[in-house]
Amino acid sequence: MSDRVLRAEAVLFDCDGVLVDSDASVTAAWSRWSRDEGLDPVAVVAQVHGRRAADTVAALVAARGRAAALERIDRYELEAAAEVTAVPGAAELTAALPAGRWAVVTSGTRALATARLAAAGLPAPAVVVTADDVRVGKPDPEGYRLAARLLGVEPGRCVVVEDAASGVAAARAAGVAAVVGVGKRALATDADVVVRDLREVDRVEAAAGVRGADGADVAGGADLRLRAGRLR
Repeated sequence: MSDRVLRAEAVLFDCDGVLVDSDASVTAAWSRWSRDEGLDPVAVVAQVHGRRAADTVAALVAARGRAAALERIDRYELEAAAEVTAVPGAAELTAALPAGRWAVVTSGTRALATARLAAAGLPAPAVVVTADDVRVGKPDPEGYRLAARLLGVEPGRCVVVEDAASGVAAARAAGVAAVVGVGKRALATDADVVVRDLREVDRVEAAAGVRGADGADVAGGADLRLRAGRLR
């Protein structure tokens, strides 16, 4: 396996499992919530990754109890947010990308995304698309299409970095150029490449005269190199 370069004008990152390691925090909050609801914590936690809390609650709680159940899990997740850390390589990669060339697209609420990024010591980019900003969550492509539009870049000139099947499906449906999977969970997806963490990804300067499949010049600015030795 050799190094591989993905050409892009912008990079769209999921947050949890990609920029921040929130697995322990997610497990703690959702397990606590599951016990409140009389549900099996293991079964609940298995279905929450890459999904809006509102969608999980709607699938598990009767309509009359959903508002209270959603308020409680939102509170539990915020209380546990201080436990998260940055995924290795996240700070270096985001710092290397030009402003206006990257965004975060998360299934979490804005409050939760802000808290987790802060706890991990990572900056929030100018464009952060959250569960609060879309009508339909992942695997629907709305979030990724919205982020690309806010950056002023066509989805087909973006690379998405994801860890969950629903997020990869959303990226595919949005029509992005490529999807980079992060971590072992991403091996169960059809991401184009899979890395252990973001230390296996870095930005490279755009090559002069590079043209896309449509024959148009590729502006570059967010080209990514995937290191040899990655998971896939």
